[in-house]
Amino acid sequence: MLDIALLGTGGMMPMPSRFLTAMMARLNGRLLLIDCGEGTQVTLKSLGWGFKAIDVICFTHYHADHISGLPGMLLTIGNSGRIEPLTLVGPSGLKHIVEGIMRIAPEIPFPIEFVEIDTPKEEPLVINDFYINIAQADHTIKCFAYRIDVRRKGKFDVKKASALKVPRNLWSLIQREGQIEFEGKIITSDMVMGEPRKGISVSYCTDSRPLNSISKFISNSDLFICEGMYGENEKKSKAIENKHMLFSEAAKLALEGNVSELWLTHFSPSISEPELFLDNAKSIFENTLLGEDRMCKTLFFPEK
Repeated sequence: MLDIALLGTGGMMPMPSRFLTAMMARLNGRLLLIDCGEGTQVTLKSLGWGFKAIDVICFTHYHADHISGLPGMLLTIGNSGRIEPLTLVGPSGLKHIVEGIMRIAPEIPFPIEFVEIDTPKEEPLVINDFYINIAQADHTIKCFAYRIDVRRKGKFDVKKASALKVPRNLWSLIQREGQIEFEGKIITSDMVMGEPRKGISVSYCTDSRPLNSISKFISNSDLFICEGMYGENEKKSKAIENKHMLFSEAAKLALEGNVSELWLTHFSPSISEPELFLDNAKSIFENTLLGEDRMCKTLFFPEK
């Protein structure tokens, strides 16, 4: 299973009742964070998922509301007792930017590994059991959308194991170890497993105009978290000018991508009551929810 939490849902600046947009994923006790604006560590503390297990922080882009909270976050992670390397992922220029803002927090007790992406590749970045896919977004500076996939192996195939004459008492061992040596031959788990089963997918896109490539990128996601900077359809010209999205545009992406559920986030500070504009999205994609700070959901593998 995969746990997802919105740490904040605001864009541009933190508000008294709304932290800046960030997302946390938890899988097998390990944590992945997307974006880290001002105050992210505060709302994460309220969530109660901890800091030490954060293995990777991905950045959509380098506007302040998405990265300015990093020095404090890294200090807090260090104070939690972490000494293992932590990976930072983002558009090219990441190391230069981090080295600059970390001058105010130079004593980090763990190494930082940088993964800078110039042009996203088709192959995912794999960290622990997180398969991190990256796609180009359309903002005023280089910006990425992310898709987190959790893969699921096929079922153990008794017929395949029997055909290879693998004794029953070794079946669990080969699944656990990945391979065994039997009668002078190496038997790997893929030789006795069925086809991979459907996994779990969560897609995340903020600070972008809608793109056809994004609707393909998020295809069949179990959950799509997308910015809704402006609720009113009448603000389309402003959305185009600032390279953001309307509620209705996010909903159209969700519909085209055939996702299961849409969460709107990254609301403009001018939107004090986003619920007033929810129908602009639900009229296009019914299963739309308004994101709230520390809103959580547990996603399970399909039964079949």
